Amino acid sequence: MESMTTVGLDDAMRIINAGIVKSKEIHSPSNIAVADAGGNLTAHVRMDGAQLGSIEHSINKAHTSVLFRKPTGDLASDSQPGGQFWGMALSGSGRVLVFAGGLPLFADGALVGAVGVSGGSREQDSAVAEAASAAL
Repeated sequence: MESMTTVGLDDAMRIINAGIVKSKEIHSPSNIAVADAGGNLTAHVRMDGAQLGSIEHSINKAHTSVLFRKPTGDLASDSQPGGQFWGMALSGSGRVLVFAGGLPLFADGALVGAVGVSGGSREQDSAVAEAASAAL
């Protein structure tokens, strides 16, 4: 079997559907985005009742997670004043988001994309992102 190099639409939809299940379970309508290995949007959904302002956040969390190959929540402390990456959130033409909800997706140790979730609390977005990423 050939190894995966980037998430495709079928992968993205499976990931999103797993996120939807978790979002409903925890009563947190979400925006869920999946980006490919280059940080480009593959698919996005805004669940009924999810915040309109969180559409871009979910997409940008996925993008950021690809760029830095880390969960977006892990970037928060280093980007604060005095942190080693102070000002990071001002880079990337405003697309770099350093709060929880973005997770990189790896297959066989290689980065193949990311999922970004926004619309709930830090804990809710993280829970949905974790459930979604597990569907890869």
